[in-house]
Amino acid sequence: MTDQTPKPPNDSDSSGTFARAVENNQAIPGYEVLRKLGSGAMAAVYLARQVSLDRLVAIKILPSRFSANTDYIKRFKQEGQAAAKLNHPNIVAAVDVGAVGRRHYFVMEYVDGTDVHELLKKKGKLPERRALEIIQEIALALQHAHGKGFLHRDIKPRNIMITKAGVAKLADLGLARHVDDTETAELEKNKAFGTPFYISPEQIRGRMDIAAPADIYGLGATFYHMVTGKVPFKGANPKEVMKAHLKEDLVPPDHLNSELSSGCAQIIEHMLARRVEDRYHSADDLLIDLELVMQDLPPKFARSVIDASVLAETAAAASAASAIPTKVGKPNVESTPPTWMLAALVGSLFVNLLLFILYLLK
Repeated sequence: MTDQTPKPPNDSDSSGTFARAVENNQAIPGYEVLRKLGSGAMAAVYLARQVSLDRLVAIKILPSRFSANTDYIKRFKQEGQAAAKLNHPNIVAAVDVGAVGRRHYFVMEYVDGTDVHELLKKKGKLPERRALEIIQEIALALQHAHGKGFLHRDIKPRNIMITKAGVAKLADLGLARHVDDTETAELEKNKAFGTPFYISPEQIRGRMDIAAPADIYGLGATFYHMVTGKVPFKGANPKEVMKAHLKEDLVPPDHLNSELSSGCAQIIEHMLARRVEDRYHSADDLLIDLELVMQDLPPKFARSVIDASVLAETAAAASAASAIPTKVGKPNVESTPPTWMLAALVGSLFVNLLLFILYLLK
């Protein structure tokens, strides 16, 4: 989950008692556990039936070996509390948070489907249109979360669920943090929290003032992976991968997938801009560009940016060229172009320059 978080020794419950109790439907009052869905470094997830409402839910359970670790318990509770404050069709919903003895659990909406990670394992990459649809739905989820003051901080293919109806849902708020949570920000200062292949440069540096652009970077890295079949940056180990995010130039996505539209490629590159100020400032702006590209129109915010000094130098050169005096008389056809040709060239240069500036400013 993060390069800095201590790794647990293994995924199994050391005693096995709670796991057996879960599988025998005796662990969590009000829920009938049906089967294990999977497990990771931090928790096991079970499919269960909420008896009172007769509906399927997913229950995430913190292993017993973490029951004495206040940091793990705090983060586990924060995930449930963050999810409870978010109510959006593209975010996996929270149902309940509680504890049985010293064992902590988090009940959430059950998503009957798959995730983008599994889709990429099967397909290699996704068609541009389908990728745009998924990214658009997750951008809507981020728009809602950011509006409530929450940052996800771990956007990646595995955390994007896809229902059988094709709806994308943002999952796993285990690293979510409220922007006003200065206490946690201070504790995490100078530590890299996130997944190396998709983490933003400011998260790598452990900055305290991360904001919406950090999540947009993670979504951009996921978008890149979806349409190219490759992660933006590679390395022999997590440290090398994160170093690449900070130092290496991005291979444009349309260099790896020639079928990508220029607008889609521009959006991805803008999402993955290394400097925060060069990236989308909000999910609102990203959603505008996604909608434009889905309508086969050029994006508004994502486009090539030419340094103002280059434009100034070009204008100065054109002005100097127009000021060069010309001889009156028969020109040397072989060495000097006619006056009318110079005038036409300078005029054309000015017109094109003005049109380009107007395009950048619109």
